[in-house]
Amino acid sequence: MTGRDWSIQEIARLAGTTSRTLRHYDDIGLLPPSRIAHNGYRHYDEAALVRLQRILLLRELGLGLPQIAEVLSPVNARQSEESALETHLALLREEQNRLARQIASVENTIDALKGGEELMAENMFDGFDHTQYKEEVEERWGRKAYADSDRWWRRMTDAERADWQQRVSDLGRDWIAAAESGIDPASAEAQDVARRHVEWLIGIPGTPAAVPGGDVKGYVIGLGEMYVADPRFGANYATSAGGTQGAEFVRDALHIYAEGNL
Repeated sequence: MTGRDWSIQEIARLAGTTSRTLRHYDDIGLLPPSRIAHNGYRHYDEAALVRLQRILLLRELGLGLPQIAEVLSPVNARQSEESALETHLALLREEQNRLARQIASVENTIDALKGGEELMAENMFDGFDHTQYKEEVEERWGRKAYADSDRWWRRMTDAERADWQQRVSDLGRDWIAAAESGIDPASAEAQDVARRHVEWLIGIPGTPAAVPGGDVKGYVIGLGEMYVADPRFGANYATSAGGTQGAEFVRDALHIYAEGNL
């Protein structure tokens, strides 16, 4: 590494964050500056930049600052910076590939619709791999839960799958619109979207919400928390403001709905 460093203002601009955030990271010992100039300004060297990149990546994965501090602590660090970043890179490339396949799938559908061509059903759902969460579903809710939902999905016709994907898309769009409008999660508009969301969940076999006598309330509240904690799901509700604002809005609205109706 070179001996170059950057001022706090430069780092804030380059990283898309704020000087206030960087000062907070310093205050809690998460990202101390490499030096402090005679004028009191914080400066960061290349090692600090690498650490900041890891912090931002871990935030993207939904970890809170205490958890990030634990991951990056020398006591618990089992990987070199290079090895850890290679792991992050592999995950990001995997997600990039999945999104690229989805984009191509949707573009092909649009082109076919515009040209009046026959839709190729086998190409319409590339990138929408419902099996990618198999192990996670089985761990959370048991093998039967995954088997039931997998059987339900495979028995769907192409049209039914398309309708289901449209319903998911509509919910995501309406959640984001509600979150960006500034309305209260307890408002009638937000609660109507929450009602539709719960109805959608109840219609998916294998989930606790679909089992007679199941803990629907606990499931809905827990799922809302997962939307915030897990960036794979929270990304579906990302607003223009970025971060977890949209997912937090969904979580709060679902919690209110569950407490009052389930």
